[in-house]
Amino acid sequence: TLRYSDQHGYLPALMKLLEVSPSTQALVYSKSSLQLRRINPTTPRALYFNDQIYLGWVPGGDVVEIIASDPTLGSVFYSLPQRRSATPKFIRDKGQCLQCHAARRTQNVPGPVVRSLFTSNNGQPVYNFGTYVSDHPSPFSQRWGGYYVTGTHGNMRHMGNMLVDANQGRSEVNFDDGANVTDLSRLVNTKAYLTDDSDLVALMVLEHQTQMQNLITFARYEEIRGRQYDKSMNAALDRDPKFESEFTTRRTTRANNNLIRYLLFADEFHLTAPLRGTSTFADTFSKRGPHDNQGRSLYQLDLKSRLFRYPLSYMIYSPLFQQLPPATLKAVAQKLHQHLNADVNEQGLEHLTPKLKLALLDILRQTHPQIVKYW
Repeated sequence: TLRYSDQHGYLPALMKLLEVSPSTQALVYSKSSLQLRRINPTTPRALYFNDQIYLGWVPGGDVVEIIASDPTLGSVFYSLPQRRSATPKFIRDKGQCLQCHAARRTQNVPGPVVRSLFTSNNGQPVYNFGTYVSDHPSPFSQRWGGYYVTGTHGNMRHMGNMLVDANQGRSEVNFDDGANVTDLSRLVNTKAYLTDDSDLVALMVLEHQTQMQNLITFARYEEIRGRQYDKSMNAALDRDPKFESEFTTRRTTRANNNLIRYLLFADEFHLTAPLRGTSTFADTFSKRGPHDNQGRSLYQLDLKSRLFRYPLSYMIYSPLFQQLPPATLKAVAQKLHQHLNADVNEQGLEHLTPKLKLALLDILRQTHPQIVKYW
């Protein structure tokens, strides 16, 4: 049972049911999703999320789009028709969403993605200007094309809040036009939406989370694929059923290492100015736990030189991570422990100072017994 709203359909009731906050709102005006015919700079698509759910809604749209994080399958795609009904029903996607959401941009597994596109005044992406996948290593200058973005970011520049002329060269784009916008009223009428914001801090968390989720799913898939490959080959070659091939070891080790490096924010873009959003998102998100005995949490934001105060992804608490296959979970836990005790950091992990490593070890020991049991 979901209450229907004349203005927003089932969106508010669905958000309440799934515990998704309106402060996560991101407004996307590029025509780059399922309901593209309804999306343009005047009627952007609104995205909302929590650690396991992503919702997409367009004013006057036919459906609410839903991505649900499933611990076994990865991401599963649904829609909820926006017609008033006594028994509203979720409809599982039969493959249309996977044309874009199970490709190189999502680590070749079903998953979410934040894509940055130069966008013209009718909402059409201008592909020949360049397209990017946004995540925490991305240069600031390659983020949020086709998004409205609210918040301050000093001298850094991004691709949001701008419309480009496809007939002019990319060199004519003035990135100052979209910088440090705290009020969208001069760009778009937000009365149709749940809030007036498209908070840059929420966007930064979203882009990190999406690729973190995909790497966790990929690590699961690689262990399953490797196990099935070895099972078939061991039977064909009359080998010990428990034999693990070098091929499987290589592919699972590579997937696990990529996962661990991303968990630790390897190669994260270094902020050159402090960030400040326009909604309650940053404050609410930073208060989340679990906390250690000093009140420290992996959800605490930094926003001065990097995204998080303690650079280890909060997605380590997600059901998706916690329900990794045992062999993968053990390997990841032990390699993570090795990184946090290393005297010399790998390339890309230079930000892990001795003080930060000790803090991360303490936080995990007190808040993540599932990981610690492998140390």
